[in-house]
Amino acid sequence: MDILLAFSAGLLSFLSPCVLPLIPVYLSYIAGTSATDLKNSPNKLTVISQTALFILGFSILFVLLGISVSSVSRLLSEHMRLVQQIGGALIVVFGLHMTGLLRIKLLYSEKRFLPSGSPGKKAGALVLGMAFAVGWTPCIGPILSSILIYAGSMATLGKGVLLLSMYALGLAVPFLLSAVLIDNLSAYLRKVTKHLPKISLVSGAVMMLMGVLVFTNQLEVFSKYAGLIQL
Repeated sequence: MDILLAFSAGLLSFLSPCVLPLIPVYLSYIAGTSATDLKNSPNKLTVISQTALFILGFSILFVLLGISVSSVSRLLSEHMRLVQQIGGALIVVFGLHMTGLLRIKLLYSEKRFLPSGSPGKKAGALVLGMAFAVGWTPCIGPILSSILIYAGSMATLGKGVLLLSMYALGLAVPFLLSAVLIDNLSAYLRKVTKHLPKISLVSGAVMMLMGVLVFTNQLEVFSKYAGLIQL
């Protein structure tokens, strides 16, 4: 349950309105060409390999964030129940923001980063991936923060790292798929983009449910119960 939740959060982050429309821009830097010429990229294998490095870059940063949050939480282990309640409440607030029912001005301040200059010349794909993780946009922030909060409520450091690894994987799979489908990427993105408001609404609803379960400590209980069923 925990792993599926984290992986799904990664997928929802990719589909967020602040990330999905920028996919051609990121791929253009990776490919070393303009966004309009992506379909004419001379070597698809090069684009795919560079995208893999981009993915590795943001995965490293996300896992390091997970380690940091989990380490801090271990220092607060005596007050873990309070940490879970505060974290659950924050996740609900983030969910309300995603649905549009609550507007948090701070979360609309963009922190996007792209290197200046010619595409692919001044920053390697690995560095660009790290920059993507450090300067996440408002849309990915609430979802990532929710996973970080939940990871911080885990009993062990390993579980927190596993959650952030699965989150990174959920974000990585569609990125890599975009590189594979680079020839017709614009057509695919147009089909998905028109559904972004619905995706944001669903994302927010899932986050609010997750927040309530974390607050009441039912998510961990549910996960253990699901594990017993599988056995």
